[in-house]
Amino acid sequence: MEAAVIGLDPYWLRLRWRIEGAGAVLVPPFAGKGRTDGLWQQTCFELFLRQPGEDGYVELNLSPSERWAAYDFSAYRAGMADRPMPRDPDCTIRGANDLMIFDASIPMAALPPLPWQFGLTAVIEEAVADAEADGPMGEVRTVRSFWALRHPAGAPDFHAPACFAARLGAPPEA
Repeated sequence: MEAAVIGLDPYWLRLRWRIEGAGAVLVPPFAGKGRTDGLWQQTCFELFLRQPGEDGYVELNLSPSERWAAYDFSAYRAGMADRPMPRDPDCTIRGANDLMIFDASIPMAALPPLPWQFGLTAVIEEAVADAEADGPMGEVRTVRSFWALRHPAGAPDFHAPACFAARLGAPPEA
């Protein structure tokens, strides 16, 4: 899994997640653009960001289904509220064989001013064969894995301060 900022200008933040070995990844079906809660329960790509020195932060959930969610938090897992978005993010997924690429373009007008501390994260749902199950082929079950630039000690928690591991400043003036 790789995740990166691939573009930044006054209008758009562009992000990319790249998954190798993605043959078993379950991709939610197309649902059309729109705000939806609970996206993390399936394959979902996320951005957590805050301004340095601030307790509050923004969470964006972006689904291959083109559904999305945006939240403001006043502090660690506290004061959650829907974050206004001037327009829907643009999300695309593509892949072949065992490679999957998810790109998202987020309007800068929806985000706090730079600089940021941020984390790019992903919840990946996969179908796996359960060799222990009864029957000749076993059963297929789903498992979720949680990916981040950095995890805190213990269980994965994308909201933890340790996950805000990357830094991004304003682009140079042209």
